[in-house]
Amino acid sequence: MKRPGTGAARGLLAAVCFAVISFAAAPSFAATKIQHLVTPGGIEAWLVQDATVPLVAMEYAFAGGAAQDPPDKPGVGHLVASLLDEGAGDLSSKTFRERMERRAIELSFTIQRDRLRGSLRMLREHSGEAFGLLRLALTSPRFDADDVERIRSQILAHLRRNSTNPNALAGREFLKLAFGDHPYGHPSHGTLESVPTIRIDDLKDYVRRVVARDKLKITVVGDIEPAALAKMLDQTFGSLPAKGGLTPVPDIIAAKPPQKAFVPLDVPQTVVMFGGPGVKRHDPDFMAAYINNHILGGGSLSSRLYREVREKRGLAYSVSQSLLWMDHSALFAGTTGTRANRAGESIDAINSEIRRFAENGPTQKELDEAKSYVKGSQMLELDTSSKLATGLLQYQTDNLPIDYIEKRNAIVDAVTLDQAKAVAKRLWGQGLLTVIVGRSPQAVAQPAEAQPTATPPAPQPAAH
Repeated sequence: MKRPGTGAARGLLAAVCFAVISFAAAPSFAATKIQHLVTPGGIEAWLVQDATVPLVAMEYAFAGGAAQDPPDKPGVGHLVASLLDEGAGDLSSKTFRERMERRAIELSFTIQRDRLRGSLRMLREHSGEAFGLLRLALTSPRFDADDVERIRSQILAHLRRNSTNPNALAGREFLKLAFGDHPYGHPSHGTLESVPTIRIDDLKDYVRRVVARDKLKITVVGDIEPAALAKMLDQTFGSLPAKGGLTPVPDIIAAKPPQKAFVPLDVPQTVVMFGGPGVKRHDPDFMAAYINNHILGGGSLSSRLYREVREKRGLAYSVSQSLLWMDHSALFAGTTGTRANRAGESIDAINSEIRRFAENGPTQKELDEAKSYVKGSQMLELDTSSKLATGLLQYQTDNLPIDYIEKRNAIVDAVTLDQAKAVAKRLWGQGLLTVIVGRSPQAVAQPAEAQPTATPPAPQPAAH
């Protein structure tokens, strides 16, 4: 896993940049054939064969994620993900990494709210060695004391930096406001208090409970034959426990808006994060909400919020909004940054535009243009082997059918203006959860409802 401080950029859905290997374009949608592979050992995977170049990309996920952290020790899953490629079996951390670098193998792990996700990239000729290293990482992680302390120190340094990072503070406080003491409200990277208390036994227990075959999802894209892949999947994952020991996570609806929180921080620019309860992936209104979100705040330069806040008023450099869905809840969440003395005006403009959208919904023209964009953008989102593997794994973890790519455009086209208007009222008509991070009310106007809260010792970006 990329360590804090390496400079690797990560999106809300944990997009990973790979510097060693550049992957060629995947087949067009018309030519993409997704095979449902079942190995002799019973392991299932989605496979897209692509012999354009001799490369293989695999994405995989175990159910669990940060939601499986002990309540008093947030950050266990993140520390595990940071250590799984730090030596395994009889290979020390140094030897393990040398083996990867010698063969240009990319192996990484990422913690999400509901998943421990992994990526594996390799040249076809090195696939045997790459899968062998992954098998060791999953079945025999070393968790050597020196490596644990080294990575723990890096995580603590990252948390200290985030304690004065307004974006990190806003994200952490927003999740706390939305979810309270639910596992989704806990900082997934841990806190300055919790990370030092995590023991090696906690890491081993997490692996025992989470790294199992029963809820494993796998997608492979690249130059590999089904029989060869089946053999390597059985060798890699076959010896894992058949069933994990996950702690049940209850469903939760995010806190009912409107609510506000204020985190004092002496910085020139105030950060505002806003949102509210969203729609889960299998909600019948999901696609209508997705299209509406693009119109309102997800469309970057074309969105209503951008035009209102940036173009018309010049209040902020950017403003954006996304839908976030998890196994047990959903949110819409947006963010902007503005000069401290214009924070109140920015919040008012955002509230007004969202209220207007909730009352009237999109126009037919906006809906048609957004549909066109949503359909066309998928081609770019899945246009490389790496992107395709990542996207198909997301479809799997969302429990979508294997032919979803073929069905998606029809689902988009089926959204009507009446449905879009109804969903706009449902989703954005209740007001906002708002978190403001910036200078104190004495230095900058603060909304009357906002009450200062203690600056949290261990901020965490809102990620999913």
